[in-house]
Amino acid sequence: MLLDVLCFVFYLIASAIVVAGMFDKKGPNKTLATVSVVIAIVLHAYILKLGVFLSPGQNMSMLNVASLIGWLISVTMLATSFKLPNTILLPVIYGFSGLIVIANSQLPSAHMMNVGIKPTLLIHIGLSLFAYASLSIAFLYTLQLSYINLRLKEKKASLLHSSLPPLMAVENILFKLLLVGTVLLTLSLITGFMFLDDMFAKEQAHKTVLALIAWIIYGVIVIGHWLYGWRGRWVITTSILAAALLTLGYFGSRFVREVLLNS
Repeated sequence: MLLDVLCFVFYLIASAIVVAGMFDKKGPNKTLATVSVVIAIVLHAYILKLGVFLSPGQNMSMLNVASLIGWLISVTMLATSFKLPNTILLPVIYGFSGLIVIANSQLPSAHMMNVGIKPTLLIHIGLSLFAYASLSIAFLYTLQLSYINLRLKEKKASLLHSSLPPLMAVENILFKLLLVGTVLLTLSLITGFMFLDDMFAKEQAHKTVLALIAWIIYGVIVIGHWLYGWRGRWVITTSILAAALLTLGYFGSRFVREVLLNS
């Protein structure tokens, strides 16, 4: 529990430093924020090692998976924060990761797997995690793009304007993330059908159907942008819809079984 609290505190410190810097002309203290979040990420990795890799196999509970995705997103966004415009997203990501760590310590659950018995399953799980992490980051950039559009239309000054990146830069990153995430999701679905025998079984059917619908929507967005230059409100709305469907497919039923029914 002490490690979980320390991890949460360092994520919180990093978030607070970034937020405070948004209202300062000098910007956030990047060195202090980086040191804080690196400590949080290292602690988070150790917590995941203790919680996921158990002697009978791997505990892939819903909160462990969410914690792993939060860790992947935090590492990715920290690594890209030195070159890409994502400062305004960092407090949201670090805050989410910290809260998931605390929630996981307070609401322990188990969903045991043994990847060693079927190594090909590791390929599917890895692709699924990276696909969801990429598309989650794309979702955050979608929200950022929506906010920038709103501020530009209102033509109002904002204390946060100094932290807001150019609209075209955010849009460019968004479509690259959507492309990468869609490719990974495609590979995840292909490996699922190749290596799993129960993709349309009673307990899995809704996950597969929702993931397929989300995949179709993402595919339409990516192809539409590539062929016809689609952008703007329609892309934002459909991206949010696809992200919601994918999240519901990944976590919906497991949230009910592992959290609500066990609370």
